[in-house]
Amino acid sequence: MTPSSEKDLNGLDNPSFVGEHGSHLHSSPAPAAWGLQEDGGTGHSGTKLGYVVTDVPPWYLCILLGIQHFLTAMGGLVAIPLILSNGLCLQHDLLTQSHLISTIFFVSGICTLLQVLFGVRLPIIQGGTFTFLTPTLAMLSLPRWKCPAWTQNATLVNASSPEFIQVWQTRMREVQGTIMVASCFQIFVGFSGLIGFLTRFIGPLTIAPIITLVALPLFESAGDMAGQHWGIAFMTIFFIVLFSQYLKDVVVPLPSYQRDKKCHFSPIYLFQMFPVLLGLSLSWLLCYVLTAAGALPVSPAAYGHLARTDNRGAVLSQAPWVRLPYPGQWGTPTVSLAGIFGILAGVISSMLESVGDYYACARLCGAPSPPRHAISRGIGVEGIGCLLAGAWGTGSGTTSYSENVGALGITKVGSRMVIVAGACTMLLSGIFGKVGAMLASIPVPVIGGMLLVMFGVIVAVGISNLQYTDMNSSRNIFIFGFSLFAGLTIPRWASKNSTLLETGIIQLDQMILVLLTTGMFVGGLLGFILDNTIPGTQEERGLLTWKKCHEGGTEKSQLVSKVYDLPFGIGTKYCNVSWFHHLPACPKRLSCDKRMDELKAAGHKNSVKASLERNSEIGADTRI
Repeated sequence: MTPSSEKDLNGLDNPSFVGEHGSHLHSSPAPAAWGLQEDGGTGHSGTKLGYVVTDVPPWYLCILLGIQHFLTAMGGLVAIPLILSNGLCLQHDLLTQSHLISTIFFVSGICTLLQVLFGVRLPIIQGGTFTFLTPTLAMLSLPRWKCPAWTQNATLVNASSPEFIQVWQTRMREVQGTIMVASCFQIFVGFSGLIGFLTRFIGPLTIAPIITLVALPLFESAGDMAGQHWGIAFMTIFFIVLFSQYLKDVVVPLPSYQRDKKCHFSPIYLFQMFPVLLGLSLSWLLCYVLTAAGALPVSPAAYGHLARTDNRGAVLSQAPWVRLPYPGQWGTPTVSLAGIFGILAGVISSMLESVGDYYACARLCGAPSPPRHAISRGIGVEGIGCLLAGAWGTGSGTTSYSENVGALGITKVGSRMVIVAGACTMLLSGIFGKVGAMLASIPVPVIGGMLLVMFGVIVAVGISNLQYTDMNSSRNIFIFGFSLFAGLTIPRWASKNSTLLETGIIQLDQMILVLLTTGMFVGGLLGFILDNTIPGTQEERGLLTWKKCHEGGTEKSQLVSKVYDLPFGIGTKYCNVSWFHHLPACPKRLSCDKRMDELKAAGHKNSVKASLERNSEIGADTRI
């Protein structure tokens, strides 16, 4: 079969990954191609992926899969403004809450596009971060920012009065300024290469507890959301598990159109690619039917009330059809030192979480482990995202979304073009107020059931990093077990005994409290210190296999370049100057002599010239 004829199969750009019957599914490449060599003992060959990170699915699949990722992230995106509403005195102003939700949708779409196109370049959603909530609420609880008593009484609140608008907007402007100042630290850490330098000392025994503790401490919040109606939550879980595990190999013929084949039916693994979208949609529809039939309680205090689909009906009717969020929409941001140090602690925790998410995302989407320049660029772009979030006034910064990383493991679709489509969906939802208000009406137990599945996948991905290490070693068992257990125990104790940690300096107290109540920071820090101080061989620590996964040979270098280099020819066709490649966040280019040595060592003596030309073409590749 010729390359041209192969490319026409189902419109896939990567013909070597076409399924057995020309369907939209492929097995990921051999271990030598993606990650570890055969002697490494571990690879992705046992994992089937619908699309890997560099693939471009058909446009209609991109849209549907992008909407699925948006719905997966929506629980966190909607929860942050709702949680902040009490501190901002907005608990009785549902319309302004919907405006905050639309704003966070819009900014998350912008930040996701920046991250996928210019940041770490992995298929990872950006959204509001919960690590900023603790210091933000701590700052808003200070005597200066406590809400007036009359704002707690719904009968006294006139949402359109200048007095009420002044009350909540002054608080929002203070939060905005604090986040913008703190984001400059994250931008510096990322683009200076400091975070990339630290990755030299990070191995599997550091990454495993970080990723595991991203999701494990959230069991309580996921359980609370699912517990609003366990029947609905289990129904959502049942649908997602049914589609993603039991029906994943079922091929569904769907109508398709191509110029050469005209109208025809293409076999597609529909259930494997859309388990979350199908599960959420069916559960949402069931809740709508139960609400219309009067089977769910109307009283807000009754069990199961939050499973109703009409809880936010008033917001849907009041929300404008079109509203474009813009920087400074709540006024000019203000800054005080009271909250900056606390937000800085949230920034540090967010960076650690994101590094863990990068590694987990790479493993799940069929990509090699991210190199240092990609990690540095990813953290720097997240800092820019926090700056934009502060300017627009979302009430939070931005970070990588763990639940969407978990969705990659469920759907087996790792294409970054899908995330681009998801980002566009978020942008449109932020502009069209009715869409955002409607999506915000997804019942709480439906979101809780979905999170139970997603967070479980993330925990398993974190533990799977231990396969690189010798787990027969008592040293490694101690480091991982102690780091994980301390990452659960210390934050729980610190949250219950915060008064014992007070030093008398408010800013320092906030920083200590945020760091000690963040499980991924505690567990990751202990794993980092213990792994780098307790004696152990490179093989025992898993660093030999880890380095193979990072470095690889000529084939691997080209693959890393294809996945993580800057797009649109930046660094090759444009900005192709020597100093550009010495920047910490920019990919390094090998000299021609060194590349020839690599090719000869790999046994490609007869194709040195062709390989060099290919490398140049890969660098100038303008595909997203």
